[in-house]
Amino acid sequence: MLVDGFDWDAGNIGKCQAHGMSIAEIESVFADAPLVGPDPFDPLAERRWRAIGRATSGRPAFVVFTLRLLEGARLIRPISARYMHAKEARRYEQGQT
Repeated sequence: MLVDGFDWDAGNIGKCQAHGMSIAEIESVFADAPLVGPDPFDPLAERRWRAIGRATSGRPAFVVFTLRLLEGARLIRPISARYMHAKEARRYEQGQT
């Protein structure tokens, strides 16, 4: 996924960090080719995606995001982020082997 960076502001920082992930950890999920697919709970207003990968801590993580074009830059705007639950992590691990 070719992007120029991330779109952070007061509207998404608190919500994304609410589950214990730092901004650096959230961004790190995208550094190592996460699995990306459409969000089945996608609202009509703006297309949402899901990324599943590993944070720098090594823990499997789940990030819901949208892509925004701001001043000519294509940015990932995280909407929600959390570490995966044990059952989700097992499914992720099985899919990676």
